[in-house]
Amino acid sequence: MGITARGVGLLVAAVVLLTAGFRFAYPELTLLGAAAGAAVGYAALVAAWRPRLTVTRRADPDRVARGEPASMTLTVRNTGRLRSANLLAEDRCGERTVPVPVLRLRPGRNTEVRYDVPTDRRGVVPVGPLRVTRRDPLGLVALARPYGATVPVWVHPRIHPLTAVPTGAGRSLDGRVDGVPHGSITFDSLREYVVGDELRRVHWRTSARVGELMVRENVDTSLPRLVVLLDNRVAAHPGLVGGVAESFESACEAAASIVTAAHRADLPVLLLLVAAEPAQVTTPDGEGGPLDRLAAAELSGDGAAVRAATTRLRQDRLGDTLIFLTGPGGRDELGHVGALRGAYPSVVVGVFGATEPTPPGTAGLVVVDAADGAQFAAEWDGVRRW
Repeated sequence: MGITARGVGLLVAAVVLLTAGFRFAYPELTLLGAAAGAAVGYAALVAAWRPRLTVTRRADPDRVARGEPASMTLTVRNTGRLRSANLLAEDRCGERTVPVPVLRLRPGRNTEVRYDVPTDRRGVVPVGPLRVTRRDPLGLVALARPYGATVPVWVHPRIHPLTAVPTGAGRSLDGRVDGVPHGSITFDSLREYVVGDELRRVHWRTSARVGELMVRENVDTSLPRLVVLLDNRVAAHPGLVGGVAESFESACEAAASIVTAAHRADLPVLLLLVAAEPAQVTTPDGEGGPLDRLAAAELSGDGAAVRAATTRLRQDRLGDTLIFLTGPGGRDELGHVGALRGAYPSVVVGVFGATEPTPPGTAGLVVVDAADGAQFAAEWDGVRRW
């Protein structure tokens, strides 16, 4: 609760009048001071009354690529029995506020506001909560309360079309990637039977033990496994302008393009960040994925994270094709990435925003210098043939 400048002036006048009235025995001054104090007290009681409002939001859509349009529809309903008089409301959308007309909203009525969500920058845009301020008729006291939850709008990096994804050491003997439904080579797990499953895949021994039909799930080991390592260290992306490093934005676009192309080709892909990821913004329905992680990715000051990341990759051997995406400051760490060639037969490095090309044959790696994600996608067709 906050007292306005008018309320502060009236409260000071009440104290002065009461003091003077009692000090010099002027009942008129005492009466005026008591009236002023009572007015401030009444204003506080009026402002403290909590209006009954229901707030709902609908993002259309809630996940977009950078630069694509997105909007938010806010509906405010007066569920109380009194008219919502003396109310001012504004909704929070990222760094800006949007006024919402709720003044004198009748009981049982709605007011709806639709506005655009800024998508010019990659990130997670928090929308809400609605901030409702109630004032007394004299404007002496104002009380602001939040209504509704915060709804995130995920602004993904731009996705550039890639002609293909690298197959690396995961190719089959005839030179193509096998696409076999349900897998065909190695046992992976058991699951419950569903209508349409082939009876020859039922694991009868386990089914007899648990009392339900259990089906074998196999994996096709001929499919290549891709690992995309995104360098999110501040040291790798110098030249911050307004808190944004264009080389890091380009690396995020390249990572999103590779992950999307791999999913379209039904190839397993794993996205990793060099430095620790920030606390993720989660949605009530638990949606998420690599593109959401890229939207929430931020630069970190952990300069020694490359060694820890490469150590983990060497020990775990998470795939057979490694794609390392970094900025101009990350070329000093390519020696650690080159040491992974024993564990990953195919290693490609993308360097974004460098003023000079990377020396050829650096650490024995295939290095692509690109100004942005679009140029990286344009050169990708030649890279995938290593």
